[in-house]
Amino acid sequence: MPGTELISVGEISGVFGVKGWVKVFSFTDTRENILNYSPWLLKKGNETKSFNVIDGSLQGKAVIAQLSGINDRDQAARLMGWEIFVTPEQLPVPAQGEYYWSDLIGLKVETTLGVQLGVIDNLLETGANDVIIVKGERERAIPFLQGKIIVNIDLQAGKMIVDWDPDF
Repeated sequence: MPGTELISVGEISGVFGVKGWVKVFSFTDTRENILNYSPWLLKKGNETKSFNVIDGSLQGKAVIAQLSGINDRDQAARLMGWEIFVTPEQLPVPAQGEYYWSDLIGLKVETTLGVQLGVIDNLLETGANDVIIVKGERERAIPFLQGKIIVNIDLQAGKMIVDWDPDF
């Protein structure tokens, strides 16, 4: 289901230094991958702004970035709290058997026996394995274990087949 929807990849969380650099809370894996996706579309409320990423690096646990046209600390401070979005076209094509979470959200989920469980509402990182949250007549948390519980993912058909007891 690739579309024109924007993908949230982080948020401006602070300023760094006096030359307009920003601190970024990155949702990407690895954190510094966010620097590879330029331009960034920043959104806050109904406002949007686009900035090219000029430079950036991992600074301790934070990512710092220099954005086009932001040259001092005051300008950078005005961007705090803005969400960072990119288009799906900016992301690399995932390898076979790998998926972006944004591609999985909204997929219909059914069991191997054809029982409809609902749609994927979101995903959670638990440390051990990711979990899909499926909302239907009730909410289910299903481990995202490909080849075991996740039998098939068909993005074109908008469907995921799971080996899961519908009563669980």
